[in-house]
Amino acid sequence: MQPPFFMLSATQVSSFRPWWRILERRQWLVFAAASLAWLFDCLDSQVFNLARDGAVEQLIADPSRATEYASYTTSFFLLGWAGGGLIFGSLGDRLGRARILAVTLLIYSVCTGLSAFANGYVAFCVCLVITGFGVGGVFGLSVALVADSVPDSARAPALGMMQSLSALGNIAAACIGIGVGVAAARGELPFGLKPWQGLFVIGALPALACVLLILRLPEPARWVNARAEGAKRGIKFGSYGQLLGNPRWSRNAWFGLVLCCAGIIGLWGIGNFHPKIVRSIVDSHFAAAHLTAEGLAGEKAHWSSLGLLLQNLGGFAGMLTLAKVAQAKGRRFAFLVALALSFLSTQMVFRFMREFDQIYWMLPIMGFGQYGVFGVYAIYLPELFPTSLRSTGTSFCYNFGRLAAASAPLTIGRITKSLGGDIEGFRTAGLWVSALLLAGIAVLPFLPETKDMPLPEE
Repeated sequence: MQPPFFMLSATQVSSFRPWWRILERRQWLVFAAASLAWLFDCLDSQVFNLARDGAVEQLIADPSRATEYASYTTSFFLLGWAGGGLIFGSLGDRLGRARILAVTLLIYSVCTGLSAFANGYVAFCVCLVITGFGVGGVFGLSVALVADSVPDSARAPALGMMQSLSALGNIAAACIGIGVGVAAARGELPFGLKPWQGLFVIGALPALACVLLILRLPEPARWVNARAEGAKRGIKFGSYGQLLGNPRWSRNAWFGLVLCCAGIIGLWGIGNFHPKIVRSIVDSHFAAAHLTAEGLAGEKAHWSSLGLLLQNLGGFAGMLTLAKVAQAKGRRFAFLVALALSFLSTQMVFRFMREFDQIYWMLPIMGFGQYGVFGVYAIYLPELFPTSLRSTGTSFCYNFGRLAAASAPLTIGRITKSLGGDIEGFRTAGLWVSALLLAGIAVLPFLPETKDMPLPEE
């Protein structure tokens, strides 16, 4: 029988309070800074998705091969993302989450801006690899920073909210893209910038302002204390040897990697190519309008950005919802629901979305499923590893997953080429590759359920 409220302990009373009221001022600062870092990271990533096709069409000698070459640029971006995540995740455990997070923000914001001035396809891909290098470190560092800084009772909802707020970065990118598209259609972009160049220039600015805030953050007391104790006991922080040599952490790392590959392929290998489908719809719709090249480019930028906005409105709802499901029903059940929705909605968009009116409801549904998976990642991954390996393990699963996921755009590009290189071949390729989402469901029985469990230690 539940005792009267006045007889409850302080811990029991705190369980009735909303999570945000539990946080102290310093913990709020950490949560806000980490959330902004991840939000701007996602903004820059979506700027790439919006600018990719227009950039490739201009930078390659044969525009008819733009669909194929655009797929390859995503692979370069993901390769850089994976490498940066693996390196900076380990450095975060060794040297501190906050200071390394500031370094990653500086890298990706500067290189996003430089992408606008690439004078050829190779230079563009080099900029993307370096940008991805910075982008890749942010997720693992941000979730480890928050997980180690807030009370255990606030950890899951805080991480779920941090991940959900990242959708605002995606939505901001979409709004920027819509504005750039309108300006381009009216011939009002300054300095003779193309729409894709304007997107990269604007996308570089917000993260630069965030660097100063990150530099003021204290390192989590949990990490500082564990680091001091680990030095006495000879525990190596940020060691991949420790991660993969320990049976418990190794099992979580490898199965977590497969789980992350599935969701990342679903979104970055397939779902984020929906602007290609939207642009094909624009081509068909305006075929008889005899628009100028600049006018057609503006319409494509506008509608691609609107599609991204709709996808991320659904994604914001999906991350909030699936994070709640993970807290109430368990992490594995939430993954099952999210991955199934992601697979089914991706099939729907690639097979059936062919008219403007379908964009308005199909893309939010796909966003709900695809982004919902990521709402559970933020909660679950830091719960699989100890303090000495939290950033390393999270980054291994999430960013090594991107290394594997980088094969998906290449695969789509090759399948598209083998099927004629047109938009119908692209749709078919996406349908086939989306089956990889089911691999995430297959490994769920081999992963631990961490609902209501404290963070693990050595």
